[in-house]
Amino acid sequence: MKARLSLLTIVFTLLFLALNFKIYDIQINKGNIYSAKAESFNRLSDSLNAVRGNIYFTDKNGNQVQVAINKEYPAIYAVPKEIKNPVEAAGELASVLSLDKTGLLSIFSKENDPYESLLKKADPQLVEESVNLGIKGIYINYETSRFYPFNNLAAQVLGFTAPNAEDSVLSGKYGIESYFNEELSGKSGIVKGDITERAQAGKDIRLNLDINVQTKAESILAAMLEQHSAEKGTIIVENPKTGKIIAMANYPSFDPNNYSESKLGNFINSAVQSIYEPGSVFKLITMSAGLDSNKLTPETTYYDKGSLTLNGRTIKNWDGKAHGLTTMTGVIEKSLNTGAAYAQKLIGKDLFYNYLVDFGLNTKTGIKLPGEVNGDIRKLKSSYKDIDFATASYGQGVAISPIQLISAVSAIANGGVLMKPLILAEEKPEIVRRVISEGAAKQVTEMMVSAVNKGINAKIANYNVAGKTGTAQVPNPKTGGYMEGVYIHSYVGFAPAADPQFVILIKLDKPQVTLAANTVTIPFRELSEYLINYYNIPPDNLAQ
Repeated sequence: MKARLSLLTIVFTLLFLALNFKIYDIQINKGNIYSAKAESFNRLSDSLNAVRGNIYFTDKNGNQVQVAINKEYPAIYAVPKEIKNPVEAAGELASVLSLDKTGLLSIFSKENDPYESLLKKADPQLVEESVNLGIKGIYINYETSRFYPFNNLAAQVLGFTAPNAEDSVLSGKYGIESYFNEELSGKSGIVKGDITERAQAGKDIRLNLDINVQTKAESILAAMLEQHSAEKGTIIVENPKTGKIIAMANYPSFDPNNYSESKLGNFINSAVQSIYEPGSVFKLITMSAGLDSNKLTPETTYYDKGSLTLNGRTIKNWDGKAHGLTTMTGVIEKSLNTGAAYAQKLIGKDLFYNYLVDFGLNTKTGIKLPGEVNGDIRKLKSSYKDIDFATASYGQGVAISPIQLISAVSAIANGGVLMKPLILAEEKPEIVRRVISEGAAKQVTEMMVSAVNKGINAKIANYNVAGKTGTAQVPNPKTGGYMEGVYIHSYVGFAPAADPQFVILIKLDKPQVTLAANTVTIPFRELSEYLINYYNIPPDNLAQ
């Protein structure tokens, strides 16, 4: 009996030692292998990747439309340690996937390698051909990636995602994807041996952009560029009472689903990331300053000789003509450079500069988009030459961004109150400051309406439309001065003038065909009519 008990003790002791040895072998000797397998499994199942938040547009009824979402794409990957003949496998797969044979051979030759990604977002045909090769160690998995269902729509606003070089995790590049990358990304999971920390999903981002207005604006912009062989262009639509940006279009654009096929310059959101000399639309700011400071009235007159010489330089009206005795309203109607210079002289240098600062033309607007740039009115701060202030009065020699310009004109439409431009639907309207009195804003608006009525092309039956054209010369960075025959055309306006519901800015860069103001005036009217019908805005002038 005692011998039997001793035998059992020995047997169980040996079993216990064997079990301990096995545990030691698994945890110590082969721990790295099993950890790699676990990590490979988790990677393949996407359990480490946080679900990226979606991006939405908001229509007039508050409905949310997905414009950046997550979508499963087939991916081809390899488990090199399972590939028996790396040379043969690399040759066969290279011809199917159009990949470098030498690179594939290097990958397939890695010993004990449990996972190597070969092709993401694989075409279904390539997937089928790869499977048909029957190579052991080549597998198909489905991975979640970014998808933009409307392709080019608002591409510069949205941006795109791309894998990081260090960890291949998708992160935002440009636009909203970049600005809110941390919120959209969530928190990735972590593998520590056989322990996995689960990923945390990202936050959804909702924008004020209306998909219908955005689509219409981009359609109009694309047609303008094609018709006039222009280099590029921008359209912005803003609600002047709230600061909400309803549309922001830039052209040329790109498809964020295939961003690698586009030029780097196409990724730039020119509405906020570039500045330009705006030309005659700037006369609205000059008149606002003059009226608010009581330095002039709409009926103030001057005698226009067609040209004006200051500090040895001569400025002329765009039409080269002298118009004789002219009111300040006539200056806006006829877009007279000499008249704007006269108004600026009445205002004075320091006061004029201070109004530009109040309108926010030397600072960023604070819109929640990446890369916003400052306007450049520095020359007026350091120079006291009459010619510098005279040219600034009609928008030459100073440079601002499109978002700064539409914000300033929106302040006029909003009774003199400057609002912060808002891209996020969750943002509450934010008053920046009052820049001019309500009375001055009303007077400028009446001058703009008069200009539209005299020009005809922007008129809309039964509506008072306030608007102003601008044709600016383009600086020559090589020689100084301005390029001969090269222009940027702008139009800014709002309606109904009695109760503005929208402000539109249209900017067209370097058109090669047709240099008349109609290049931007008629598209402004087309978009205005669309907005009036879309929002069912009642008329304010039934007498027309």
